[in-house]
Amino acid sequence: MVRRALPFGPPAIALAFGVGAVVGGWAAGWSAAIGATVVLLNFAGNGLSLAWAAKVSLTAYAAVVMGGFIVRLGIIVAIMAILNRFAFFSPLAFGLAVVPATILLLAFEIKMVAGPLGRELVLPKEGKHEELVP
Repeated sequence: MVRRALPFGPPAIALAFGVGAVVGGWAAGWSAAIGATVVLLNFAGNGLSLAWAAKVSLTAYAAVVMGGFIVRLGIIVAIMAILNRFAFFSPLAFGLAVVPATILLLAFEIKMVAGPLGRELVLPKEGKHEELVP
């Protein structure tokens, strides 16, 4: 899913920059672009870490699901704290880019899982863990 979403990242970042720059100036544009980039990197980090954990074990997968969210959220807060020290950074523009970018990304995920990607999922038969049914 990450590979399917990544091509939409650069246009989304450019759009966030453009809207931010038009509405609030260059500083807001850069802050919005950084916000959209953070959303994309968070998504990629989540997808790649879940793919790795799924190959290891169910316990590793559960740990990455629960712990990965906290770690990624901490990284985002740290990025915001660091960027807030720079004069150009606008937390408002950052947040106003993060929210719609996240909603659009979630809609994309739902569309992918409900559509072609969801049909590729393989689930075990009830009671039999060795056999997989497409």
